[in-house]
Amino acid sequence: MTDVSKRREFLKIGMGNAALAGGIGLVALNAQKAAAQSAPDSLLRTVIDRGHLIVGTGSTNAPWHFENDAGELVGMDITMGKILAKALFDDETKIEYVLQDAAQRVPNVITGKVDISIQFMTMSGARAQIIAFARPYYVEGVSLLTSPKGTMKSFDELLAGGANTRVSILQNVDAEAGVHEVLPEAQVMQIDTQANVIQALEAGRVDAAAVDLSTVKWLVARNADRYVDSGKSWRSMLYGAAVRQGDLDWLQFVNTAFTIAMFGHETALYDAAFKDYFGLDAPVRTPGFPTI
Repeated sequence: MTDVSKRREFLKIGMGNAALAGGIGLVALNAQKAAAQSAPDSLLRTVIDRGHLIVGTGSTNAPWHFENDAGELVGMDITMGKILAKALFDDETKIEYVLQDAAQRVPNVITGKVDISIQFMTMSGARAQIIAFARPYYVEGVSLLTSPKGTMKSFDELLAGGANTRVSILQNVDAEAGVHEVLPEAQVMQIDTQANVIQALEAGRVDAAAVDLSTVKWLVARNADRYVDSGKSWRSMLYGAAVRQGDLDWLQFVNTAFTIAMFGHETALYDAAFKDYFGLDAPVRTPGFPTI
C-alpha cells in the first residue's frame, strides 16, 4: 500500500468513526461519489469517470517538454501533468498527451480537445479573458548566459564593460530596450532564432546571450564547461496551466493539486524535476505561517 493509499485509508476510518459517534453510520471516501457533487457539466467528473487525464503540451523545448534519449516525453511541464494525474488517480502514468503547437494551447482547451494545456504559457490579462489560468508553477524571466572562455562572465563584469559589452537576443520590437534595462550602454545584436542567439555566444561574437532564465539554468546544469550563469535575471513572467473558463470545480482541483505538490506534503515530484531541469534545490518549506 502506498503512503497516499495509507493516508486515504486512515481518513476513511477517521470519518467512519466520527460518523458512528453521531449515529449516522459509516462514511467512506470515494472519488467518484465526491466528484458527483460537482456541477453536472464539470470536467472534474468527466476526467475521473474517464480514468485518465488528457494534457496538451509540446515535445521540442527543453527543459519544459522534450524527448529524452529513451524517447520518453519529459520536462517540467510533463512533471506538472504527472502531479495532476497522481492527485486524480494516485497514478502519475494515467495521462494521454496531445502534442500541440504553441498556437493551439488556447484553442484546444476551449474546444475540449484537451483537459488542460501545460506548455510554458505566460500568464497575461489578454489570455485570461478567454481561458482560466491555474496557479503559477514557475516564475520565468530574462537572464544573461555567458561563456567560461569569455572575458566577461558575471553581470558586474558585463555592466562594467559599458559600450564594449555585446549582447545577443532574439529579434523582437522590444529587444534592445529590454537589454538596456539592465545594461544601458551595451551593444545589442538581434538574431533570428534562439539557437543562433546562443551560437553567437559560443562563437565569441558576443559577451552574453539574453535568453530565458530557465534556459540558462538548464544549459549551465548540464554543460558547466560551456556556459556560465551571469547571476542576473529580470522581467518576471508567470507560467501557468490553462483550463476552460466557467468550470470552478476543475480549476479549484488543479490549483489544489499544484499547491500541495509545491508547498504541501507531497513535493517529491516537483522537487525532483526542479533539481533535474534547473539544477536547483527547491526552497525548504517550513511548517507554520503560510508562504504560498
